[in-house]
Amino acid sequence: MGTAERYEAPEQDVTGRAPVGQGAGAPERDMPAVREQPHYRPLWIEEPARRRRLPDPVRTAAVRAVLIVAVTLVQAVVAFLCTLAGSWLAFPMVLSSVASTVVATWGVLDVWVTRQVWKQRNGVVSTPSSTARALRRERRRVRRQAKAAGRGQKGIRQPGGAGRLSHP
Repeated sequence: MGTAERYEAPEQDVTGRAPVGQGAGAPERDMPAVREQPHYRPLWIEEPARRRRLPDPVRTAAVRAVLIVAVTLVQAVVAFLCTLAGSWLAFPMVLSSVASTVVATWGVLDVWVTRQVWKQRNGVVSTPSSTARALRRERRRVRRQAKAAGRGQKGIRQPGGAGRLSHP
């Protein structure tokens, strides 16, 4: 059965009988409109990324660390197998595995340090939360009202004639 056949409504099932609900007396509105509109189902559904992409320096350090760790693991396995086989190569491989382990540890620490340095230099751009914004907006409104009330109190009605608009 091909893909196109799977999505079409069969006229009869394997036994030769009409499927339930699709007999001669079944109303047309109950039948699915499969033939008019073929069902398209994508191979995958793209979802938004859950995390942001790593910055370039951090990603470079991470790739370098993964490669170093992979080589270290291969060296350790070869050293183990050479030891089991009793080969002369076992001792040099064990020494290089130890040195490679030190380098792999440095590589992983390099990723961590590079990430911390990048965070400090480029930092997370923080935006104030809506609560903080609302509180600031309320404080500004109260300040403006207090200024307006203060201006109304001492504006035109000062004693001594200063600030009057007209003479008596």
